[in-house]
Amino acid sequence: MTTEPFPTGNKADWLADRALRGLIGTLMRLPYDTRVRMMGSALRRAIGPLAGYRKRAEQNLALVYPDMGVIKRRQIAEQCCDNFGRTVIENYSWQEFGKRLHNIKPQGDGLDVLSDAVKAKRPVIFVTGHFGNHEAPRQVLTAMGHTIGGLYRPMQNAYFNDHYAKTMTSWGGPVFAQGRRGTMGFVRHLRGGGLGTLLFDVAAPGPDLPFLGHPARTSVSAAEIALKLDAVMIPYFGIRQADGLSFEVEVEAPIAPDTPENMLLAMNARLEAQIARNPAQWFWVHRRWKNRKRSV
Repeated sequence: MTTEPFPTGNKADWLADRALRGLIGTLMRLPYDTRVRMMGSALRRAIGPLAGYRKRAEQNLALVYPDMGVIKRRQIAEQCCDNFGRTVIENYSWQEFGKRLHNIKPQGDGLDVLSDAVKAKRPVIFVTGHFGNHEAPRQVLTAMGHTIGGLYRPMQNAYFNDHYAKTMTSWGGPVFAQGRRGTMGFVRHLRGGGLGTLLFDVAAPGPDLPFLGHPARTSVSAAEIALKLDAVMIPYFGIRQADGLSFEVEVEAPIAPDTPENMLLAMNARLEAQIARNPAQWFWVHRRWKNRKRSV
């Protein structure tokens, strides 16, 4: 038995987790609509500025849109933090979130391809980004009878990850943490016609590929797995609507088989198109372009 009070992280991580647990626990006692709005407001008005999320979002916006005015960047950064907060509490509220999405009919050219793949027992890898709410498409397709597993990247704060991971693993298909063992489990799930999803838009080991006009380290594992298993690679997105609570789900045409790098370039282009239409819905708070000089 260890006497170390913070065996899996540091004191700052532990304190941050205690604060978030308290906030989430309090909000979970409130009606669904109220808790979603309040969590969005908390990230926009307090947590985002204090944690540096708003500043990082503004820095990323300045990098990508150097001609954008300071006021506009601040507005988008605040809206981004609001969407971030709503997404977090929606995913903790996964049962109520699923009920809210139950009647949504997904749209897009990928639906027929998905149906054909399921009938043929061909694996399907859904790829998406931190945009809108990335769990909305999985919720909607799961409600239609699909079993969709996942491969996720654990959060750096191990204390927070312990309970946040349950928002992904408590429903749908099997979900695996990234790493050798997790990737092997994900591949086993896909073999024989399984469906799985992963997010590709965070800095990860891989080539520097252009994203929003700047090189960004990009994992090509989704494409490599798709090519290895002859899986269909389908982009999908959960797009938040103007009321802040409802969604549209787009299941896009599949990414054509090619080199892994070219497939991820195509996926970058799909996400870039979504961002161009709804810039505040992408998670600008991530360190997507590391080691680059930025100015605000």
